[in-house]
Amino acid sequence: MHQLDHTHFMRMALKEAQAAYDADEVPVGAVVVMDGKIISRGHNQVELLNDSTAHAEILALTAAYSVLGSKYLPTATLYVTVEPCLMCCGALYWGKIGCIVYGASDEKNGYRHITQEKWPFHPKTELVHGVLEADCAFLMKSFFRERR
Repeated sequence: MHQLDHTHFMRMALKEAQAAYDADEVPVGAVVVMDGKIISRGHNQVELLNDSTAHAEILALTAAYSVLGSKYLPTATLYVTVEPCLMCCGALYWGKIGCIVYGASDEKNGYRHITQEKWPFHPKTELVHGVLEADCAFLMKSFFRERR
């Protein structure tokens, strides 16, 4: 996929992250794309649902499975504003997602910090990182700065 397309869909994920921010949730947003169209969206809802697993990626994946009537997404791309945590990596692995595109790295909870760069995704999954990284990081930093 062309970089311009990645930027467009990451902006859609950023809108989801802003919705989380506005709801006093950690501002992470995600969209699942197939054939150039968004098939599902999600943003963190941990506080709203009182559920530590209600991450943007998990909610977007669950919605995508429902839309498609399938438990696998080998031709889909997940756009997420922040590097996935290890829990979300497991969900992405089992869903056989075709491609993951994320914006900002997460030095504290991202998979790379925990796995020391080991590949936690399905062997056929492609990975792109750093798309709109500054915008994604700014939203996270602003959220935590306000709360400290």
